[in-house]
Amino acid sequence: QVPFVESGGGLVQPGGSLRLSCAASGFTLDYYAIRWFRQAPGKEREGVSCISSSGGSTYYADSVKGRFTMSRDNGKSTVYLQMNSLKPEDTAVYYCARGPSCSRPPENYWGQGTQVTVSS
Repeated sequence: QVPFVESGGGLVQPGGSLRLSCAASGFTLDYYAIRWFRQAPGKEREGVSCISSSGGSTYYADSVKGRFTMSRDNGKSTVYLQMNSLKPEDTAVYYCARGPSCSRPPENYWGQGTQVTVSS
């Protein structure tokens, strides 16, 4: 069993929007900071964003700041990534991961990810 199930990816045109979901699998979401990562073909895994366990603080990579918004619903054990103004360089497989806080690295457990493709 993996910690998360990622969903919501798809094919969109530049400038479009998607909302990704990261559902907890077999654990309580409340006690963890959650991060989104992405990996594009031929590139290293890249940190995208992080949300604190309470949802009170969010952090974003410079490449997505102002376009992506992270949120969480602990009652539904789900974290979301709203992606607006998508660019071709956002094309990647997106993964989520958990950790003790947004100032510490996440645990090394990964789900299947969800594919985001931005193309005209």
